[in-house]
Amino acid sequence: MGERFDLYYWPQIQGRGEFPRLVLEAAEADYRDVARLADAEGGGVAAMMRLMEKAERRPFAPPFLIHGNRLVSQAAEISSYCAEELGLAPQDESDRLFARSIALTTADLVAEAHDTHHPIGVGLYYEDQTLEARRRSQEFREERIPKFLGWFESIAAGNPQRSGWLVGERMSHADLGLFQVLEGLRYALPRRMVNIESRYRHIWDIRNRVAQHPPVARYLTSSRRIPFNENGIFRRYPELDAD
Repeated sequence: MGERFDLYYWPQIQGRGEFPRLVLEAAEADYRDVARLADAEGGGVAAMMRLMEKAERRPFAPPFLIHGNRLVSQAAEISSYCAEELGLAPQDESDRLFARSIALTTADLVAEAHDTHHPIGVGLYYEDQTLEARRRSQEFREERIPKFLGWFESIAAGNPQRSGWLVGERMSHADLGLFQVLEGLRYALPRRMVNIESRYRHIWDIRNRVAQHPPVARYLTSSRRIPFNENGIFRRYPELDAD
């Protein structure tokens, strides 16, 4: 049996930790969500913070992962690492590198989604920057979402393997990351997403296939899947949404 994966992330939100978590769940990996464990089990936020402060290679922020003697940080890097360890990454080297690039681009989209409600500063409350958030959200809805989703759509449609996935012959961490951003955008901006979904047939098919993957389907209906909420990256503020 291989070594257990220990994932560290804030226990109340999906956030960036959800991207590697989906990979671990899809692969049915032996893992612990450490900050969600009781203190008596060596878990909790305090345990996470102590490790961050004492690690030789200190992560900038959660999420980070401990696997054996390796510490891996940044959501896209953790997702790629876990996928490559667990057989959820393409075997072809060029495809594997492209899957990593897709994961990094997905992280860019996530950062822009976060900036819709915190365009000025992460240390400020949303209520302190609502005017700027409205302006940023309009540009995100009208320009940035179509740009990103159009790119994903072209990749899926142009995959030379004709597999229906983003890269390679089977589902990879790239598809799992796409699933998560589509779910997040649907939650945060339901009016906008309903209006444009029909433009992106290939990636919505990927979303549906990921959701039907048995380990993912079980996870999505379990208590391990934290609901979207207004403390995470994808937040539903109706005033920031429009058709």
